[in-house]
Amino acid sequence: MKVAVQQEDLQLLAKTLQEQLLVEVSTTEVFEVKCAVNKNELMILTEHTSDVIVDAQLIFAVIEEVLQSLAPHKEQRVQCFLRVFGEQLPYAKCFLALKQTGGLGNGKMGSRGDKGDKGEGRVNASSSLTYSPSIDETQEEQPFDPFADAPNLLASKPAFPIKLILLGAVLVGTVVLGGGAYLLTRPCVMSECKEIQNAEQLKTISPQLMRRANSEKELIALQQQLIAASVALNAIPSWSPRYQVSEELKATLSGRSEKINQVVKALQMASLAEQKVAYSLEELQARQHLWRQAIAPLETISSSSELYGLVQGKLLSYRIRLHVVNQQIFTEEKWLKKLTAAKAVANAAENRETTAKSLNEWQKVQSTWLVVVNALNTIPQTSVGYQEAQKLLIDYKPKLVAARDRATKEQFAVKTYQQAVSSAKQAKVYQQQNQWQAAATYWDQALQTAKKVSQDSLYYTQAQSLIEPYSAALKQVQEKLQVVSSLQQNRTDLDKTCINGIRICTFSIDNTRIIVRLTPEYDQIRQTNLANPYSKNSDTAVDVTNHLQILQEALAVISDNANLSLFLYDSQGQVIYTRTLGG
Repeated sequence: MKVAVQQEDLQLLAKTLQEQLLVEVSTTEVFEVKCAVNKNELMILTEHTSDVIVDAQLIFAVIEEVLQSLAPHKEQRVQCFLRVFGEQLPYAKCFLALKQTGGLGNGKMGSRGDKGDKGEGRVNASSSLTYSPSIDETQEEQPFDPFADAPNLLASKPAFPIKLILLGAVLVGTVVLGGGAYLLTRPCVMSECKEIQNAEQLKTISPQLMRRANSEKELIALQQQLIAASVALNAIPSWSPRYQVSEELKATLSGRSEKINQVVKALQMASLAEQKVAYSLEELQARQHLWRQAIAPLETISSSSELYGLVQGKLLSYRIRLHVVNQQIFTEEKWLKKLTAAKAVANAAENRETTAKSLNEWQKVQSTWLVVVNALNTIPQTSVGYQEAQKLLIDYKPKLVAARDRATKEQFAVKTYQQAVSSAKQAKVYQQQNQWQAAATYWDQALQTAKKVSQDSLYYTQAQSLIEPYSAALKQVQEKLQVVSSLQQNRTDLDKTCINGIRICTFSIDNTRIIVRLTPEYDQIRQTNLANPYSKNSDTAVDVTNHLQILQEALAVISDNANLSLFLYDSQGQVIYTRTLGG
């Protein structure tokens, strides 16, 4: 029965310390306090979660204050430990010496890894919670496990029963005078409850304040009031008759705070979206994402919500801006696709340049570069791809000009080559017609035209192959023309020589000789003149004797000029005079 009473007292002490730590240390952290007795000494273990950073000095000071308020009836040693949930070893400890007068001796505190001074305990890493007084360093350490059942912890030597501070207080009424007074003085236990009054007032007026709010700043101010009121309610202990009311108020205020927080975050996202400057498609897409993040939570606000009026006005504005961003992204994607396509076409143009071997292929290169340049020129200055397009144009425009010049050069070379071939064909026609002068003119034109084909054009080699045969043909025709011209001159000279008032002679000429025949009329005059040298015919007054000699001399000159043999016959075919080459 005594053990049961002690266990209940230990549990009451642990609860009292736990509530006091919750109030005095923090309203947000959760502590778990366990009390046990080992070797006639009271041990107090305080545990908390790993994400909580606590002040060990403050924890031990609060425990000291509570124990001091519960005056012990005799001197008693107390060991205090701090440990993280789930850990085996404590990371801080403290020794307290309680005096019968209610005062406490000096407590010494330590943490894991400290070297203990005299009077300071030490932690043995081999046990889950081990304590041994440092006065006797050789004393065997005894494990202490605050999670073990209370009866086993109290099963130490009965000859020396320890009177717990709280047990003695309960037996002599100290709990009523000390612990009871402490419990009754907590907020909203016996005194006026301002926390609930403030919370109820805010609960009443907050819907109206939410409906009136027109800005993020006003919503944040109201949210802070709701949070402060909810935090204040945490001070109300669980044994307060108003504890249930405080929990309901906290739930209401927290719910409204969460709604406000949802809207505030949406407004903040919208503010970020407005401030974000987009210089690329990725930045535009990031801005689009921000607007969607701002709109999505606002769309969940129902028409019955106090924030519905504010939300609807914002939603319309945000959706319009999202639509604008969507259009910008659509437009930018279109221009960027054109930019990408222009790059691909430029690569194709460069590939064609390396393999172009004809006028047609160079014209395709030119047209391809023209497509690239025209596409890049259409990208507007407002587009995020404008700067890149301008840089590409600086590179591509000279290539277009070079391709155009090359195509023009090749086109001229083709035209020149074709003109040379055409002139040669015409020269052959005239040559076949024995029109040697025209043939010579066209062969010369064909030759000179072939020489004009540019050396760096694709037709240069072909044009060069025409020069030699065209030169030979021209030379041949020119020689023929010279012969023909000479024959023509000889004919003219002969024609003049054979006419002197009357037709004296006729002639024929070929490539080897000149044949001249006296006319019957001239022969008759000559014969008459020979028969009667003193008579003169008044109609044909010719000095026949001298004229025949003169005729022979003139024909000899013509023969020499023509480099042809000469044969002079009378009208009867008798040879009068001959002259051969070299003779």
